[in-house]
Amino acid sequence: GGGGGGMAAEGDVELELETEPNGSGGGSDGAGGRAAEKPRKHDSGAADLERVTDYAEEKEIQSSNLETAMSVIGDRRSREQKAKQEREKELAKVTIKKEDLELIMTEMEISRAAAERSLREHMGNVVEALITLTN
Repeated sequence: GGGGGGMAAEGDVELELETEPNGSGGGSDGAGGRAAEKPRKHDSGAADLERVTDYAEEKEIQSSNLETAMSVIGDRRSREQKAKQEREKELAKVTIKKEDLELIMTEMEISRAAAERSLREHMGNVVEALITLTN
């Protein structure tokens, strides 16, 4: 039985011998590689730092642009809302005939709201409303 153990040990040694040349080869390669990498690591560190500061500056610029954009959009939205409300008021003043409304609804197969809207937009002119709807 002891001989069997010895054989196993021999096997281990053989394995070590086989792997060692590769290992040392890899080791020297690794060392060479590492030496070459060292200055590069330095540069990349500096580059990273620059990138970070650039990024931070860009972010600041972007956020201030965003704020400006948002307020511009906000202003435009409220102006549009106001214009829309004015338009709705104007449209609400337009007198439309129930018959015209029903005609548009049946002709175009659209909802009452849609028919009414198009009729009001054409100042109650059923013909114009229908023409626009058919186009």
